[in-house]
Amino acid sequence: MTGKLRALIVDDEALARSRLRTLLGDCTAPPACVAGEAAHAAQAMDALGRETFDVVLLDIRMPGADGIALAQTIARLPHPPAVVFVTAHSEHAVQAFDLEAVDYLTKPVRLERLQQALQKVERLAQAGKGLETDSSADFLIIQDRGRTERVPLAEVLYLKAELKYITVRTVGKSYILDGSLNELEEKYAQQFMRIHRNALVARRAVRALEKHFDPEEGEGWAVRLNGIDELLAVSRRQLSAVREAIAA
Repeated sequence: MTGKLRALIVDDEALARSRLRTLLGDCTAPPACVAGEAAHAAQAMDALGRETFDVVLLDIRMPGADGIALAQTIARLPHPPAVVFVTAHSEHAVQAFDLEAVDYLTKPVRLERLQQALQKVERLAQAGKGLETDSSADFLIIQDRGRTERVPLAEVLYLKAELKYITVRTVGKSYILDGSLNELEEKYAQQFMRIHRNALVARRAVRALEKHFDPEEGEGWAVRLNGIDELLAVSRRQLSAVREAIAA
């Protein structure tokens, strides 16, 4: 993509639109511009019928049709722009991502988070992906200190149960997920394999199986994954299956 990302701001509050206008003017990676504004869904659809936009920055709670309903309508357009929700309410995040929103920002929006969202929009455009093909990808929805993030499953190296939470590890970061390891194993059996009662690893990421001494379990085996130095213990029960998976 060349030039600036063309954004449509949809928010019933004039101050909120003004704030986004200012932030978009400060965006440099990638650069963006406000190509249109709307105070409600009808105005937004009118603008979408007249202009071409790369991204819609969309509030959820508005008079008349709310942002969720508008996003559903946008998704049915022949060439829908990317949708980034911008809202003061975090409880709609799961529903928003079900609609294939590129990102979900909570107010007050920080410049860094807005630029991250726009970078996702730009990557989709450069890869030649529309939101239609993006729907085939799997994501884990992480909620952390009021922020909601969609982590592509293809970036996850392992899932490890610790106390009441699951650690989600990528090459660059660790996240905390509230969920069940057994449910994740069942849902993503093709992508992940069980190596221990408390750990699943991405099949594509396994680099080697090697001998390892664990202070709690003694002499045993561990897997080494691409991208991180951390070793993950393999239980005796899972050792045979792990060997078969590596040899396949």
